[in-house]
Amino acid sequence: MDLGLQGKGAIVTGGSMGIGTAIALNLAREGCNVAINYRRHDAEANKVVEEIKAMGRKGVAVKADVSSYSDAQNMVETVINEFGKFDILVCNAGINWDGVIWKMSEEQWDQVINVNLKGYFNYNKAAALVFKDQKSGKIVNISSINGLRGKFAQTNYSASKGGEIAMSKALAKELGKFNVNVNVVAPGMVMTEMARNIPAEFLNAAIDETVLGRIANADDVAYLVTFLCSDKARHITGEVFKIDGGQYI
Repeated sequence: MDLGLQGKGAIVTGGSMGIGTAIALNLAREGCNVAINYRRHDAEANKVVEEIKAMGRKGVAVKADVSSYSDAQNMVETVINEFGKFDILVCNAGINWDGVIWKMSEEQWDQVINVNLKGYFNYNKAAALVFKDQKSGKIVNISSINGLRGKFAQTNYSASKGGEIAMSKALAKELGKFNVNVNVVAPGMVMTEMARNIPAEFLNAAIDETVLGRIANADDVAYLVTFLCSDKARHITGEVFKIDGGQYI
């Protein structure tokens, strides 16, 4: 199925590893020119860009702090200058710093909220300024089922992910009249580099929660995100799509 993404300009935050990499590469396969944002992993980010260019697309890696609005503005300007257009934003960059609330420091709270929630605000705002004027655009914010149900020892993470969902619903109402779609994808456990490093007991507990008896891989998420970025999803906005193998239920 042709998704009509040929020549579109896209930004994927947190694109150097895991889900972000899968999304960036899948968008490129469908014809997008893709810029990724990353914080630390220079070699990995450069490899993703090489793979994007090997598909005949334009690719850019921008080392930036998602919690900085000026960095977000600069990245949008870079994409417009490099690609000639900016059509798609996928906010994916995020961190976790877990702990029960009575042991959680103010720094733990602030860092997770600054990256996961303020970071999404920064890029959503920078994109909205462009999309509303050109009267088109797609925004997909990557949240988590833990933003819907909460998670033990993750008050900061759950709050940030729940905030992303509420922000996206409000933004969908604000941008709808400008022909801009805003949606949320909320994965359960996904087999990324982070998941491979968690204790087996926690991974097995997540598997036991699913009804499919398996953990998603990053491409499972990327396929859904790519569809939501296409005009095939033109009448979908303000929605939250769980992709968790039934883990939430």
